[in-house]
Order: sequence, then structure tokens, then C-alpha cells
Amino acid sequence: MSTMDYTKARETMVEQQVRPWDVLDVRVLDVLVRLPREAFVSETHRALAYADIELPLGHGERMMKPVVEGRALQALELQAGDEVLEIGTGSGFLSACLGMLARDVVSLEQHADFVDLARARLQEQGIANVAVEVADALAWDTERRFDAICVTGAVAAVPSRFLQWLRPGGRMFVVRGNPPVMDAALLRRDVNGTRTESLFETDLPYLAGAAPVPAFVF
Repeated sequence: MSTMDYTKARETMVEQQVRPWDVLDVRVLDVLVRLPREAFVSETHRALAYADIELPLGHGERMMKPVVEGRALQALELQAGDEVLEIGTGSGFLSACLGMLARDVVSLEQHADFVDLARARLQEQGIANVAVEVADALAWDTERRFDAICVTGAVAAVPSRFLQWLRPGGRMFVVRGNPPVMDAALLRRDVNGTRTESLFETDLPYLAGAAPVPAFVF
């Protein structure tokens, strides 16, 4: 596939998949049209970079569908001055999108090979405001607080530590519940605690360690 075809595929993805799924935020659509998604996909799956499917990344992880990425980015309502935490770097594509929309991104990923790949891909795209760290989000901690948190793997229930990392007024995109139908939600932290807005139904692989505890049957 030539570069020209990728450009066309990118525009088609935005017009035929993302926009019809109610992603209407102009800044988000602009990033999705400009950022070469194929540069974040392995050689094997490059021809499928703009298909409406999840792509395998290795370690049993999958890259979210473009429509889910678009909805997540739109829900977070990112401003140019925002500081963002991403939990689960994966391919680095969403990290790059977040970096283009916000001031500063910290992205946590527990697979060291994913981290190396993501760093190289971000550098290749000239995105310098994303710091990718090897870390397990369920064991990691920081004094830092963020305006937005994007969780790219599902959780059975939202860990309280994730909420603590949000500033007052902060937003978190997260997918929670049990397959086959999980709830993608936006959590907002304000003076009265946390408000939850249900966005759409989807199904994502769990973050490592965040799956439901198996129920014992006696």
C-alpha cells in the first residue's frame, strides 16, 4: 500500500467509522486524520491499521478499535494545558493522540518491549511530551495529580487509587464490568465526590490484575 492509500484510508476511517459513532469534536477528528495509525501497528497488520477491528499487539493485548479510541478522546474533553495519565500504553497510538491534544502525558505500561516500541514510534512522529514508563498501575504510585486519566484496559471495578490521581474537576475514561458487555464510562471528580456517566457498551481485555476475582462454587 502506498502512502497515498494510507492517507485515503485514514480519511475514510474518520468519515465512515469514527464520525458516525458520534465523535464530532473537531480537535479529536483532526488528530485522527493527521496521525499515521499505520506507524503504530506491526508490519504484519499494517494493511488493517484503519479497519474497524481490534488488532493483536502480543502478550494477549489488543489495540482498541478506532471508534473506541475516538470516543475515549472526545469524552476526556482535553484542553491544551492538561496533564494526562494513560494506564496501558499498548501500541503507543493513543498515547500519541493524547500528546497532540494535551500539554503533557505520562503513560504506564508493564511490558518492557511495548515501552521500547512506543518510545521509538513517538520519537519518529516528533511527539516529545509523552513519557512512557515500565510500571504496573496497580502497584505504581505518585504524588502527582492529573486533569485526565485514560485507562485502556478494562477493570472489574475502578481501583480507588486511580481516582486519587485525579485533580478536582478531573475526568477519567474507563471500561468496567464483565464481558461480553462492558460499560465504557466517564468519571468526573468534583467537590461532592465522583460522578459517573455511562457512554457506550463495549468489550476490552482486562488490565493485568484487574479482572474479577473468580467466584468459588461449593
